[in-house]
Amino acid sequence: MPQQLRRRLGVFDAVVIGLGAMIGAGIFAALAPAAEAAGAGLLLGLGLAAVVAYCNATSSARLAARYPASGGTYVYGRERLGDFWGYLAGWGFVIGKTASCAAMALTVGTYLWPGQAHAVAVAAVVALTAVNYAGVQKSAWLTRAIVAVVLAVLAALVVATLASGEADAVRLNSGSEADFTGVLQAAGLLFFAFAGYARIATLGEEVRDPARTIPRAIPVALGITLVVYAVVAIAVLMVLGPERLADATAPMSDAARAADAEWLVPFVRVGAAVAALGSLLALILGVSRTTLAMARDRHLPHALAAVHPRYQVPHRAELAVCAVVAVLAATVDVREAIGFSSFGVLAYYAVANASAWTLTSAEGRPARIIPVVGLAGCLVLACALPPSSVVSGAAVLAVGAAAYGIRRALASRRTS
Repeated sequence: MPQQLRRRLGVFDAVVIGLGAMIGAGIFAALAPAAEAAGAGLLLGLGLAAVVAYCNATSSARLAARYPASGGTYVYGRERLGDFWGYLAGWGFVIGKTASCAAMALTVGTYLWPGQAHAVAVAAVVALTAVNYAGVQKSAWLTRAIVAVVLAVLAALVVATLASGEADAVRLNSGSEADFTGVLQAAGLLFFAFAGYARIATLGEEVRDPARTIPRAIPVALGITLVVYAVVAIAVLMVLGPERLADATAPMSDAARAADAEWLVPFVRVGAAVAALGSLLALILGVSRTTLAMARDRHLPHALAAVHPRYQVPHRAELAVCAVVAVLAATVDVREAIGFSSFGVLAYYAVANASAWTLTSAEGRPARIIPVVGLAGCLVLACALPPSSVVSGAAVLAVGAAAYGIRRALASRRTS
């Protein structure tokens, strides 16, 4: 029997881990490329992403309550749809979220030391892996502090922006015209930001009373994040407009300058770096736990299934994730990583919704419309992403599927 992780996290810790994963990613990394895609339709894209995320969150919460083990949709797909679909979900998650880790690490570097962004990114990955190695409870405490700092900075930015004479509601709809394709693409990119609630589900083996805790924590974290996103997006659009936001490399700092709040810029830069660190911390937690689950089933090297006897964490999986993310952080571009990550994670949640559809009423099935809308939304948003993201994401899924088929064929030959 594989070693089990210790259940230490309550509702509050689970909500905070979800917030740490979502708020940093969305506000400081995804708003600008989403504005470039949707123009004046940015807020429509945000709303559409929230609807799909809500359906995914509801499906995931019901499944996580029934299957409270590390791995999230990898486990749900395997149990409800079959081994292949669970494997494909896990593969999409690990690959997509590894790209997310690199994007968040680069966001830290861009805000703290633009001239050495890649070096700072690698250092951040190593440092946060060390925190995770020391135990999930320490990670939860650090995430609490990060979320508090980020919310304080964003609140100050919103107040300064709306109180300035530069805020103008006309800018919300000025500039480039919105089109349906652009709104869909923006929703797909913004979904990258909402997907942080998956961290709660993938930590299912470390949550106390998961049947009660997970269904409570996921919608609370998602609801708080949506309110924060909407308020900040409106405030930034009112001072920058869609076109200036689309061109911004540091949109929150640009918004503070446009609102004549230059004094706030250093705090925004620190807040952005802290937010990205919080997101990176939660991402490393989630990817390592899915890696652990796949290694237990030998879809990844079985050596990665080890749990540290003292710290009770999947230490080999965490070190492997650290090595891969560090290499990516030294080489990739932030905007490309966001699109690629969104494709992989949307594929992951498509499997989650299909799995939720198979639940019975006695198993806590959500209303039928929820997994239907969630599944359709995931497929539509994945196909609406930038072409390069769709092609690369589909290619990676195909490679994963081929590897699965080859492994099964070899296993059949050995047993025959």
